[in-house]
Amino acid sequence: MSTATQAHTNPLFHPASSSNRIATVHRHTGETDVTVTIDLDGTGSCHAQTGIPFLDHMLHQIAAHGLFDLHITATGDIHIDDHHTNEDVGITLGMALAKALGDRKGIVRFGHFVAPLDEALVQVALDFSGRPHLSYGLEIPTQRVGTYDTQLVREFFVAVINHSLMTLHIRQLDGINSHHIIEATFKAFARAMRMATEFDLRRMGTIPSSKGML
Repeated sequence: MSTATQAHTNPLFHPASSSNRIATVHRHTGETDVTVTIDLDGTGSCHAQTGIPFLDHMLHQIAAHGLFDLHITATGDIHIDDHHTNEDVGITLGMALAKALGDRKGIVRFGHFVAPLDEALVQVALDFSGRPHLSYGLEIPTQRVGTYDTQLVREFFVAVINHSLMTLHIRQLDGINSHHIIEATFKAFARAMRMATEFDLRRMGTIPSSKGML
């Protein structure tokens, strides 16, 4: 019997489908109102309306290159600045990721990718370990891309990892253009997440840990 056949006959194994890895999270605070729906087994469709155009562009990169379906809406106090909305979108996306992954049985768990974008080259490695950690190595040369404060890139990833319980390492290998560096980061992040969240048929639906839990 082939590995794939064994996997599909194992009662612990749940192959990817559009019905069992979809999550919606709504988060409402005194500063923001954010709703995120994610389908981990989607086709890359995205609706992102956060009031922050550059963030919307990066969310589209996550969907398109991770093949996740994303529907994200947010309203917030952007009359002050983009900080709270940017962070709360990251928090809510992280919560939705964790909810969609559930007990994380059968997933690959680890993911990595190196993405080029013209002169920029960014490496991302991640682990859905259950332990939030961010190692952030971007050196973005300008304070803004359009109206977006580039310090908010780090804040977005801090929010995502803390609420998805992910270990994330980001390394900038090359790059001088701020837009290229950030976009390469989001593309690498998307591809690494796609790898990590896919099912490993050989794992037969078990927890991807020698401890038996994440």
